[in-house]
Amino acid sequence: MRYYSTQNPTNKMSLKNALFKGLAPDKGLYMPEHIPSFDKKFITSLTERSFQEICFHIASLFLSDDIDKHNLRKIVETSINFDAPLIKLNENTHILELWHGPTLAFKDFGARFMAQLMGHFLEDTSKPLHILVATSGDTGSAIANSFLGVEGIKVSVLFPKNRVSNIQEQQFTTLGENITALEVDGSFDDCQRLVKTAFLDKKLNKALRLTSANSINIGRLIPQTFYYVYAFSQLKNTEDVVISVPSGNFGNLTAGIIAMKMGLPVKKFIASTNINKIFPTYLRSGVFTPSSSAQTISNAMDVGNPSNFERIVDLFHHSFDKVKDAIIGFYFTDDETRSAMQQMHSEFDYIVDPHGAVGYIGLINYLKKHPESKGICLGTAHPAKFLNVVEPTLKTDIKVPNRLQSFMMKQKKSVQISNVYGDFANQMFENN
Repeated sequence: MRYYSTQNPTNKMSLKNALFKGLAPDKGLYMPEHIPSFDKKFITSLTERSFQEICFHIASLFLSDDIDKHNLRKIVETSINFDAPLIKLNENTHILELWHGPTLAFKDFGARFMAQLMGHFLEDTSKPLHILVATSGDTGSAIANSFLGVEGIKVSVLFPKNRVSNIQEQQFTTLGENITALEVDGSFDDCQRLVKTAFLDKKLNKALRLTSANSINIGRLIPQTFYYVYAFSQLKNTEDVVISVPSGNFGNLTAGIIAMKMGLPVKKFIASTNINKIFPTYLRSGVFTPSSSAQTISNAMDVGNPSNFERIVDLFHHSFDKVKDAIIGFYFTDDETRSAMQQMHSEFDYIVDPHGAVGYIGLINYLKKHPESKGICLGTAHPAKFLNVVEPTLKTDIKVPNRLQSFMMKQKKSVQISNVYGDFANQMFENN
């Protein structure tokens, strides 16, 4: 299968080239030239299949033209070796826990799978492959830990100063080796802008072999479809299912829509955001208006110009009516987010992080008008990653898993830079 640019469908690349380029030369994002379909037998047999079997089947539909089955199965088994359990809160409310991977965040699925893909295709290690990743939280830790120590690859993680939780920060600023943490004086949108500008900088690309590991990379997107299908395999009744996705850069929601286009019977997606409400506003007005991001307690979703918006409209052939028919959007304040965390704790004895809480309250808002639906919200990170929010909100102590505690004992190493592209480019040349 080949992959085209959202800016120009005639501009097509092989999987390998799309993977290593990250962003198309015309600034578009790569998409598969067609969305494969599940056969009815696969859907009806989901409950009989393991998570890895489901992952391998989906990966085969996209990647079997480029990777033989033996190596593809090895990639799946190496990268997706942890669970994603669906937890029942009540008869029509469930939360899909996506934080059982090494860095305790859903980003582990995409990051680990992409690392294995790149390792498979990386033949020439004489000139290092330099991965650029902008993070508002968990992406940085997932990517950094997935590529730590990998021969022939360097990683630069750009993160906004004072806008990432301490534990998240420790997970990628303490690693060293082939990982460089760049602390940007600005917002996540500034970090994302620097990365995108770098890919269009001919001088920098001539000197360095660059690629991206953000959700703009198709290698991150494909494995994120896996757990949507797995969620259905854990449901007893799959009629009238709606899924609430806490959203920032919208890669997670895009992957869900792809799964739906493949034949997963999702009735409706709920785009749940914090006060960075660009997408919910679009769903009401039909106008997409990026803005500067506002800082919230659900920091990983503090995105004012979500990159994957153009993938979403591309999937619906740029029809606003079709987008609006498939997705409904809600946005919530920090106070509403805290209230949702308290409600889940008191009603279900369940502790959720602020991002999962946004997903939960989005689901509850929808179910109030559609009580016949069966709802799933995505739990995207372990609550211990946000102790400064969760503990005072719930007035309880959170046990920090050992793998997080180990990061807290290490010394932070970061390079502070401005949000001016020239300063970032100079840093990249120096770190070559």
